[in-house]
Amino acid sequence: MKLRGLYAITDSQLLAGKCLKYVEAALDGGLTLLQYRDKSTDEARRLREAEALKHLCDRYKAHLLINDDAELAARLDVGVHLGQTDGPLTPARALLGPKAIIGSTCHDQIELAEQAVKEGATYVAFGRFFTSSTKPGAAPAALDVINQARARLVNVPICVIGGITLDNAAPLVERGADLLAVVHGLFGADSTQEVTRRARAFNALLSI
Repeated sequence: MKLRGLYAITDSQLLAGKCLKYVEAALDGGLTLLQYRDKSTDEARRLREAEALKHLCDRYKAHLLINDDAELAARLDVGVHLGQTDGPLTPARALLGPKAIIGSTCHDQIELAEQAVKEGATYVAFGRFFTSSTKPGAAPAALDVINQARARLVNVPICVIGGITLDNAAPLVERGADLLAVVHGLFGADSTQEVTRRARAFNALLSI
């Protein structure tokens, strides 16, 4: 699957009280993927919020993924993103079927990415590349990992994550990144208009 573009990830604290309107503003700016990331244990609320986001994504023809919860993804018939602590991807691929988008966190290790692809990953994610306020303790990744991944995983979309902003994203794209995964760099804005402007500007970096 050819995936390219802006990949927004929700943050329940950053988007408290304004999640849907900020997500819609980002979709208006041309999102490719949206990941619903909520680490709470309130399953009823998570289902409700994920359903609302799916309706928005459907309207804008974007793809919704659920962070770390293949069961919820299966209920909504959407994709999933799994971290390294979530076990192999094979059961998720079996649960969600051959067409679902499944992403895998690979930190800075090409070997993890190659294994993820064998297990059915649609795209692989590397990072963090810059200081991240969402995951401040994450280990840094060197820019060279993108070049290496591009050479070894020729047809696999490469996602980059970690402190990405409009000011620092260009070198990642130049090295071969297909998906720019952004949280604060997109949603840390004081208006919906600014969210839309940033989304369009990120896509312009990818020439979309």
